[in-house]
Amino acid sequence: MRLFYAIFLPEEVKRVLVEAQERVARYKGWKEVVPHHLHLTLLFLGERPEEDLEDLLALGHRMGRLHPPFTARIRGTGYFPNEGTPRVWFAKAEGEGFLPLAEGLREGVREILGEEALLAGGNKPFKPHITLARRKAPAPRVPPVVFGVEWPVKEFALVRSELKPKGPVYTILGKFPLRGDHGREQEESARKRSQDH
Repeated sequence: MRLFYAIFLPEEVKRVLVEAQERVARYKGWKEVVPHHLHLTLLFLGERPEEDLEDLLALGHRMGRLHPPFTARIRGTGYFPNEGTPRVWFAKAEGEGFLPLAEGLREGVREILGEEALLAGGNKPFKPHITLARRKAPAPRVPPVVFGVEWPVKEFALVRSELKPKGPVYTILGKFPLRGDHGREQEESARKRSQDH
């Protein structure tokens, strides 16, 4: 199973991003991400055996209990790579909860599945972004787009991606509400109870 942890976007945010995608739609070389696939990847796991699924779902729930909801913002657009011929056009996301959540998932996967489980995502530093389009053939860069969009991030998901000829098919395998300090207190009291027995 090809898996990743991700944050999906509310409809009003998607609408703004779809409007921006019209800037590349006129160029055949760019292929826009379909609206229901717009997301922010927290951690890409690549191909994982089915027996890892239970641990990955449990990790998602644990991280949800430990991390509070937060406000995310989209400010502008950029390219990967920034220099030379771009492969990806993306929207830059900001929010104080992105990095702690992504790092928590990364550390949790390392603990339960080992370092090799992280190889699929590479060692690039985490940069919160939403892919808007991928370059499939020669196509020009489009001018930057500036957004003023924000939304509350209240949950994240574990997603399976199946690669099909017409594009990937995403299936959400689990959703994890962000409960923050309330969840942390519950976890600590549960740990204390288990130590007392």
